[in-house]
Amino acid sequence: MRDDELLTVPEAMARLKIGRSALYDLLRTRRLASLTIGRARRIPAHALADYVQRHLEEAA
Repeated sequence: MRDDELLTVPEAMARLKIGRSALYDLLRTRRLASLTIGRARRIPAHALADYVQRHLEEAA
C-alpha cells in the first residue's frame, strides 16, 4: 500500500473490514480523513493507517 494511494469507499471498507454505514459514520464525525473529487469520495491510504494507529494507542 502506497501512502499517496486514494481509496474508494468500498476499498476502505474492505481494508477496515467494516460496513458502509460504519465507514460513513467515521467520515461524518471526521475520525477518518477523506476528500471529495467531483462527486467521488476518496480516502487517503495514510488516513486509514493513522486511524488504526490512533485506535490502537487509545486501547493501550
